[in-house]
Amino acid sequence: MILKASNIQKKYGSLQVLKGVDLDIAEGEIVSIVGSSGAGKSTLLHILGTLDRPDTGELEICGTALHQLKPKELAHFRNQHIGFVFQFHHLLPEFTALENVSIPGWIAGKKPSEVEQQAKTILAELGLSERMLHKPGELSGGEQQRVAIARAMLNRPSIIFADEPTGNLDSDTAHEFHTLLFKLRKEFGQTFLLVTHNEELARISDRIIHMKDGKISSLP
Repeated sequence: MILKASNIQKKYGSLQVLKGVDLDIAEGEIVSIVGSSGAGKSTLLHILGTLDRPDTGELEICGTALHQLKPKELAHFRNQHIGFVFQFHHLLPEFTALENVSIPGWIAGKKPSEVEQQAKTILAELGLSERMLHKPGELSGGEQQRVAIARAMLNRPSIIFADEPTGNLDSDTAHEFHTLLFKLRKEFGQTFLLVTHNEELARISDRIIHMKDGKISSLP
């Protein structure tokens, strides 16, 4: 298993958002989490991606017990093993596509020349060879999302978490994104865990996880 979560609980004030979630994700799976607003999907994704900590519960990724790591150790693990793609991309507007994709490599302390070559290779694989030196404001929504995916892929993470990755895309561009996920899984064995309201994306995933009221309501 790439990821194993046990009894994940999270409360904000008096509101119990997650009420004991157990979840396993296998290597190479594309898994979608679906459910109504307020079900706890994004909170769960942020905890599994180590952007937030649970009140109780245990989380392992690649056999490492993340709930036992100190903050600096956790930040290093996140940089090496976890990628993120968000609805609003979170690209730095003053940086080019190439520079945005390079950021995880710079954080990891890799040689700048090595990082640049890796970033160029990934951008080329995603069809952005001619757009590398463009800034986000000069790119279409679909191109921005591909830059975000390239950034998430730079350090060859064990798993990529995506929160509503097609929420800002039109239907044709969203379909291209779906095709891209399976291409990355086929070529790199990449594992994806997605939170989505997109029925097509959920339907073509390997597995759909339904959440309701802070719990997993079904695990097909």
